[in-house]
Amino acid sequence: MDLSIVIPVFNEADSIVSLLDETAGVLDGQLDYEIIVVDDGSTDATAERLEACRQRQPRLRVLQHAQRCGQSTAIASGVNAAQAAWIATLDGDGQNDPADVPKLYAAATATGAADTLWLVAGWRKRRRDSWLKRISSRSANVVRRHFLRDHTPDTGCGLKVFRRDVFTALPQFDHMHRFLPALVLRAGGEVCSMEVRHRLRAQGVSKYGVHNRLWVGIVDLLGVRWLQRRVQYPVVSERD
Repeated sequence: MDLSIVIPVFNEADSIVSLLDETAGVLDGQLDYEIIVVDDGSTDATAERLEACRQRQPRLRVLQHAQRCGQSTAIASGVNAAQAAWIATLDGDGQNDPADVPKLYAAATATGAADTLWLVAGWRKRRRDSWLKRISSRSANVVRRHFLRDHTPDTGCGLKVFRRDVFTALPQFDHMHRFLPALVLRAGGEVCSMEVRHRLRAQGVSKYGVHNRLWVGIVDLLGVRWLQRRVQYPVVSERD
């Protein structure tokens, strides 16, 4: 299998069916793939919609969290269950365009790249969000780049392609998906960003705002900075 698509969702009953149909339409005939949707304790009709999709999409797998655990944990559940060596993540709200997935996958697996390029991150250069969300995200990215030196313009983009073995070896914590570039660089890999399309949210409501990101983001930023400062890169040799 070439690629496992991991989609974490919480209360996305209005958008998940169209997103799954679109994703399958993009990838059918291009890659050997699977789609893993992780329902992070939804309280709406998401589970019912996913079951209906599963009956007609043989490449779809559905994982269920008994209670809400957060986006990073949902992503980790999907990655741990994945069968492919490469993972692509998509947000469940439909704002990421699945048509960009093959482009990022091709960059990640290009000849000579896969050994060192461990993560290709989407860059929403033209965001289709409210002015408040755009400003707060831009400010957060500036602060993060200054402290972590991750050279990534948009770590909040849900569209990423990365090696499964790299992800499973990284420190796991809540909100870690927003710090993947810094964590991959800390582990010794390379990261690149590619411009991707970003779409208006057509259905449902955002689960994130300024207040529920700000304070935890500061704590997480300090924690990742601590991890960076504690890492060691020994030069190892073996005696004959």
